Amino acid sequence: MGSNPAGDTIAYLTISSDKDSNDPQSDLDKLGTWKVKWKMFLPSASFPSQHARTVKMMEAISNAVKNNPFSSPFHQAKCEGFKVNETRTIAAASAKEETSCEFGSNKYYALCGFGGLLSCGITHTAVVPLDLVKCRIQVQPEKYGGIIKGFKVSIKEGGAMELTKGWAPTLIGYSMQGICKFGFYEVFKIFYGNLLGEENCFLWRTSLYLISSASAEFFADIALCPMEACKVRIQTQAGWSTTLREGFPRILKEEGVNGFYKGLVPLWCRQIPYTMMKFACFERTVEALYKYVVPKPRIECNKAEQLAVTFTAGYIAGVFCAIVSHPADTIVSKLNQAKGSNFMDIAKDLGFMGMWKGLFPRIIMIGTLTALQWFIYDSVKVYFRLPRPPPPEMPESLKRKMGV
Repeated sequence: MGSNPAGDTIAYLTISSDKDSNDPQSDLDKLGTWKVKWKMFLPSASFPSQHARTVKMMEAISNAVKNNPFSSPFHQAKCEGFKVNETRTIAAASAKEETSCEFGSNKYYALCGFGGLLSCGITHTAVVPLDLVKCRIQVQPEKYGGIIKGFKVSIKEGGAMELTKGWAPTLIGYSMQGICKFGFYEVFKIFYGNLLGEENCFLWRTSLYLISSASAEFFADIALCPMEACKVRIQTQAGWSTTLREGFPRILKEEGVNGFYKGLVPLWCRQIPYTMMKFACFERTVEALYKYVVPKPRIECNKAEQLAVTFTAGYIAGVFCAIVSHPADTIVSKLNQAKGSNFMDIAKDLGFMGMWKGLFPRIIMIGTLTALQWFIYDSVKVYFRLPRPPPPEMPESLKRKMGV
């Protein structure tokens, strides 16, 4: 403490580091000492109590300088009193896409069935005009001729509304079929896959697709058959009932329950090969597109690119589906038109070439329909965040065995 000529009290404080000379920070302390000067404008005749308060204040400042967190670059700063909001949840980015349910769970099967309902119900109803013309060409080729003539004759006879005949049984029947077709396919694929084991699943994957889809379609056709019987009669029999609410009780009254299922065997013959081709061809086409056409793995493709691959593979599969199932489709159309006939009688009457009538419109219809079905089904999976396994790859255990 000292005083200047003006009589003011001046306090000098020299603070040296109290660090041990062996401490890593002592090299910094050697740079010198801090000299802090306070100039207190206190009168020379200050009271002792006032002087004591001044000294106490300087001691407090001295302690603050010693504990200064910036006194050394090696000093570790500590934050106290700061609390993170514990109710806030921050989701970290994950390399793996989150799913809404477990693969193979009941919820997974239910949503797959719902996807099948939408994909089959919507698409088959959308192509009712083309389906009507196709059925009429099959049962009366001399009258309706090809697809263009078929449309012209149909519109001339009943107007544009004529092309919508059979929409109700189509919507109901194929919605029920879609639930079973896609839902049971997932069930049987996982069931048979577990029986085969991982390695055999890869080696025999085409056979797995074929048997799973065939099993699913067996039950799907039982659900479809009554509505299919109503649809074909509404579309092909002139003077018959024009609506489902008239046609359904009419068949039940005139022919009993058997009237709904007399076309079940040919329906199986049409739909089971169709569905086997639809699923097996689709699965292998997707695999081939990602392997040979798409320039990057599926995991690196965005959702739009993946759905584009789905649509393309679906259309390719649909063309093959139409070809393999067309003879049986022609027999089903003819069978539901002719009372008292059976499968073999219709096949003999038609002959080999007669079974292929209406193939071109059916290729257009089934190709577009199958592509849209797969597109809608895959879109439902994307929307509900269902597990979507990538194309199959050879298991590591099988690679070691084969020396790959």
